[in-house]
Amino acid sequence: MHVTVNGGCHCGAVRFEADVAHNVRLLACNCSMCAKTGFQHLIVPHSDFRLLQGGDNLSHYRFGTGAAEHLFCRTCGIRSFYQPRSHPESWSIDFRCLGDGHILSATVENFDGKNWESARASLTDDE
Repeated sequence: MHVTVNGGCHCGAVRFEADVAHNVRLLACNCSMCAKTGFQHLIVPHSDFRLLQGGDNLSHYRFGTGAAEHLFCRTCGIRSFYQPRSHPESWSIDFRCLGDGHILSATVENFDGKNWESARASLTDDE
C-alpha cells in the first residue's frame, strides 16, 4: 500500500510530495554531513517524487567525490531532500521534513557513511 506524503523546508519556500510505502525504512548515516544535521534518509525513486515549488530557491553544495548533490533552501537553509551518492536513481528525503499527520511507520537502520564504500556494498538490492 502506498501513500502520498508531503513536506518541505522550514520557511515553506520548498515543497514536495512523494509516494511511499506505509512502512518505510530510514537510514541514519554517520558521515560528516549527516552526523551534524541529523538527517534521516527516506529513499524515494525519482519517479515517485514531485517538487511542487521552490526549485528556484534551492542552493547546491557538493563535497568529497562530488557525486551527491546537496540541496538547501536559500531562505532558511534546510536540506529537506537531496540527490544521494548511495542511490543515484532516487532522492533522499529527510524524514523529519515531512508534514505533520503522515501515517507512516518507520524503522531506522544505521548506515556507516564514514566508511562509505563498505557500507554501500552492504545495502540490499531492494532499496
